[in-house]
Amino acid sequence: MFPGNTEELENIKKECLRMSNRRALLSAAASVVPIPLTDIATDVVLLRNIIPRITERFGLSKEQVDGYDPQLAIFIYDAAKKLGTNVIGKYLTKELIVQILRKIGIRRLTTNQVARYVPIIGQAVSAGLSYTAMKLIIRSHINECHRVARTVMQQTRLKSNAGG
Repeated sequence: MFPGNTEELENIKKECLRMSNRRALLSAAASVVPIPLTDIATDVVLLRNIIPRITERFGLSKEQVDGYDPQLAIFIYDAAKKLGTNVIGKYLTKELIVQILRKIGIRRLTTNQVARYVPIIGQAVSAGLSYTAMKLIIRSHINECHRVARTVMQQTRLKSNAGG
């Protein structure tokens, strides 16, 4: 369900930020396992799980948007397009996950892969990089959803004030 007011919207954002901390910790834990590509596989699974949950919490999943009043759906799709987000109102595909993971960057992957083989200090560096990268990716999506929802709320408020 789409947030009804700004207070509800802010509560959803806070809840999602708490979720992001937990997922970032899981990513960090996976990065210290000295098996190649374990961290990347874990990150893919984490993102495939949390991105749709966040989108749904903000009321912006494809199923939710398609079930709204047509005017609200138009506002949502228009706001998502104007703000340049590529996940809102769409199904999460492998291609979208790859785009999201590209936000991490190749430098993180190579640094992480090398760092994990240096005893203790390397594993700490690897965990820190994974934690930070995952947190940034998830928070970026939270902020996108928040901006779209806030923009839609403002547009619908303006439209209802102009019409009434």
